[in-house]
Amino acid sequence: MTVDVAVNLLWCVPGKVGGSEQYLTRQLDGLGAETTEFAPTIYCLPSFVDAHPELTARFAAVTASIDGTDRARRVLTEHTWLARRTKSADLVHHGGGTAPSRGGRPIVLTVHDLQYETFPHYTSATKLRYLRTMMPRSVARAAVVAVPTEYVRGTVIGRFGLDPERVVVVPHGVEPDLGERARSEQVLRRDYGLGDGRVLVLPAITHPHKGHRFLLDVLARHWPDPALRLVFLGGPGAADADIRREVARRGLADRVVFAGRVDDADRDGLIRIADALVFPSEYEGFGAPVVEAMALDTPVICSDQPALSEVVADAGLVLALDHEAWADALDLVARDGDEMRAAGRRRAQDFTARTSGTGLAAAYRRALEVTG
Repeated sequence: MTVDVAVNLLWCVPGKVGGSEQYLTRQLDGLGAETTEFAPTIYCLPSFVDAHPELTARFAAVTASIDGTDRARRVLTEHTWLARRTKSADLVHHGGGTAPSRGGRPIVLTVHDLQYETFPHYTSATKLRYLRTMMPRSVARAAVVAVPTEYVRGTVIGRFGLDPERVVVVPHGVEPDLGERARSEQVLRRDYGLGDGRVLVLPAITHPHKGHRFLLDVLARHWPDPALRLVFLGGPGAADADIRREVARRGLADRVVFAGRVDDADRDGLIRIADALVFPSEYEGFGAPVVEAMALDTPVICSDQPALSEVVADAGLVLALDHEAWADALDLVARDGDEMRAAGRRRAQDFTARTSGTGLAAAYRRALEVTG
């Protein structure tokens, strides 16, 4: 029996929504790699089709005539255009953390994290009001809530008082060909002005909680090597102007590279040639870059935020967000790098796109069981 699944990705503006974009696209890619009873139809933006042709070639895709940047218009579209088109679906999957009050059911709702509750000051007042109104309503409508880690599962159950049976972990996964199209070290060093020294990479939009400022402090205080290059990968976020001013103020312009949002070939190549991926985030629901690094044979140095600790486990350096704790991290990587890489490769095998797709299929089946 074929189960028609309507997947709402109208919230996914490519390049603007951070790791949640990769989370859902890799899940769907993994789902498509298996033979299952599910036949997804993706409801998305025209820009999503352009950004993910391999996914929209595999599954049916229906595009809305919006660009996704206006939240009010997107929400209205979900309540009207999307509601009409998903009415007859056997199952509706809302991947952006909230679900409209109208539309088909049963619902699988993906909740990436509850950062807005933990760090409300990093969220605009308008968005905070929206999330505090919509999140309780959305989880109440959902048959199943899918989350990326046990950490997020616990916070969702605790915050909304949900039956634990309704909240399931669907982990991130990386595709099997990750890194196959990576550009060479020689070309990347030349094109990004990296010189011949050590390279560190932080792949994250410059949002305040991602730790860019923390790394600048560590770089200035404890990592004095003039040949060391710290590469910031990712588009500009709310803290971008502040971070750029801080780089200039500290005289670090020749040691910090703002690479911006790059294509997969450059991203994978830069992570692969790095001495370490550094990820001092204050909050994550999962932290996909740490798995990408482990899969690309690069040591990981990250904060001890609960989700990162859960994902990295003992396969990397998991450190408190204290400058002194990070002072000798590069020396430890230099000493134990081979062991860290081997442990990372083993750990990355737990986070494949196929495993993620299998988890998504299980969440779909659970939703159908719950609603009988």
